[in-house]
Amino acid sequence: MAGGNSNYWEDLRKQARQLENELDLKLVSFSKLCTSYSSSRDGRRGGDSSDTTPLLNNSTQDRMFEAMSVEIEQLLAKLTGINDKMAEYSSTPGVTSHNAALMHTLQRHRDIHQDYTHEFHKTKSNFLAIREREDLLGSVRKDIETYKSGSGVNNRRTELFLKEHEHLRNSDRLMEDTISIAMATKENMTSQRGFLKSIQSRVNTLANRFPAINSLIQRINLRKRRDSLILGGVIGVCTILLLLYAFH
Repeated sequence: MAGGNSNYWEDLRKQARQLENELDLKLVSFSKLCTSYSSSRDGRRGGDSSDTTPLLNNSTQDRMFEAMSVEIEQLLAKLTGINDKMAEYSSTPGVTSHNAALMHTLQRHRDIHQDYTHEFHKTKSNFLAIREREDLLGSVRKDIETYKSGSGVNNRRTELFLKEHEHLRNSDRLMEDTISIAMATKENMTSQRGFLKSIQSRVNTLANRFPAINSLIQRINLRKRRDSLILGGVIGVCTILLLLYAFH
C-alpha cells in the first residue's frame, strides 16, 4: 500500500513538472508574440501602403493570441488540478510521516504556478495595451492620409502634424524596444530563479537529512552576512570620502 501511495505521489509530481515545462515554453512563445506584434505592424506600415495585407496579418496575429491564451489558461487549470490532488494526498493519514517533505514540495509547485499565472496575465495585458496603441496610431495615420487625399494640398499645418506624428511614432518604437529588452531580461531572470529554487530545494533537503550540514550552512550564512556588512561599511566610507573630496 505504501509503495502504491509513493507511486501515486511520484506520478502527480511527474505530471506537474511536465505541465510546468509546457507552460514555460508556451509563455516564452507568448511573450515573443507580444514583442513582435508592434514591430511587424511598423514594418508593414513603412513597406506596404495597401489595406488588405496588414488586415490579414493583424487578423492572423490576433487569432494566434487568442489561441495561445486559451492553451495557457487550460494548462494553468490542469496544473491547479494536479496541485489540488497533491494537497489532498499530503493530508492522507497514511502519509503523515512524510508530511513535512510533501508540503515543501507542494508549496514549491504552488509557487511556480503562481509565478506562471502572474507572468501570463502581465504579458497578456502588455499585448492588449500594445494592440490598442497600434490601432490608435493606425487610425490617426489613416485620418491624415484621408485628409491629404481629400484636400489635395500639403499645407504647412498638415506637414507639422505629420512631423509630430513621426516623432511620436519614433518615441513609441524606442519605448517598445525598451520593453522588449526588459521582457527578455525578465525571462532570463525567471529561468535563473527557477534554477536557484531547485538548488535551494536540494540544499534544504540535504540540510534536513543531515543536521551537521544544516549547522555548516548556518555558519556559512552568518559569515556571508558578516562579510556583507563589512563590505557595505567599506563602500559607505569610500563613498563619503569621495564626496568630501569632490566637494572640497
